[in-house]
Amino acid sequence: MRWENLTADPAGGPARDAALFGADAVTTRTFDTPEFRGITFHEVRARSIVNRVPGASRMPFEWTVNPYRGCTHACVYCFARKTHSYLDLDTGLDFDSQIVVKVNAPELLRRQLASRRWLGEHIAMGTNVDCYQRAEGRYALMPGIIAALRDHANPFSILTKGTLILRDLDLLRQASEVTDVGISVSVGFTDTELWRTVEPGTPAPERRLDVVRALTDHGIGCGVLMAPVIPFLGDHPAQLRATVRAVAASGATSVTPLVLHLRPGAREWFMAWLERHHRHLVPRYERLYAEGAYAPKWYQRRITRQVHELAQEYGIGPTRAGMPRRITAPEPAVPIVPTAPSASAAPGPTQLTLL
Repeated sequence: MRWENLTADPAGGPARDAALFGADAVTTRTFDTPEFRGITFHEVRARSIVNRVPGASRMPFEWTVNPYRGCTHACVYCFARKTHSYLDLDTGLDFDSQIVVKVNAPELLRRQLASRRWLGEHIAMGTNVDCYQRAEGRYALMPGIIAALRDHANPFSILTKGTLILRDLDLLRQASEVTDVGISVSVGFTDTELWRTVEPGTPAPERRLDVVRALTDHGIGCGVLMAPVIPFLGDHPAQLRATVRAVAASGATSVTPLVLHLRPGAREWFMAWLERHHRHLVPRYERLYAEGAYAPKWYQRRITRQVHELAQEYGIGPTRAGMPRRITAPEPAVPIVPTAPSASAAPGPTQLTLL
């Protein structure tokens, strides 16, 4: 494995030139417990923890903190899979089971925030891999990270699928009293069968919406990133309605749809999964994503328009965050039939691309 740019000399000196580091710089652990069986953790001491987002990125922020690499959530579509290839690990099973833990992340962040060169800019977390994945239950890096941001009144945001964020509720409330704190929970769909197959290591969608509800009840506004909307499997109008309705019932302040995108690394893994589970959809995906990692603009606009209309219907919007939601009785179930793309779909708002 390659540890270049991830580790520092244990004595605090400059990093060594070699790309490969020995056991004195990386500690590898396994834990024989049900939640961690089959998972290998590589504990490293990072040289830096505040990372600048490349200028060509579509991210609406400039700085990130990622205490982990690899993710036990094992989402088959995860765009971050490619990053594991930089460590000479594969982007499939290794990404799901070989987790890099930056054990010095809290102390390193505190030191960097105190630097005269740091200007107190917004820091985003959870935008590469989930900072509240299962590993966080053992390593508990986020309390120290949030405390450092709170103590320096540094604005930050967190995106997560993990319910473990509720452990840090008091810290989040303290931070929100001194700086801008943005929390978003990722819920792309509420279809239970789809969740079990594409997001096998995550809490169920309804548990994630419980997180939204709990944060809102404690005075911390929380939006929902409706991501990803998966073509032909999670984009039927009845599925979109069910998801937006559940989001509204949770008290979310906003809902932002993002259509599945398939970057290299993720694309190969997802298409292999699609071949096993929904072989008949492979040709349709090859056509839809023929031009690259993103679905065509007409498709993105169609999904965005549908979700925005549903959000308006159910009272989700930026005008009066926290306003009471009027939730009607559940509607009868509608059989889900895969939808075909329609090049004649009417134009609408362009999808926001955060990931």
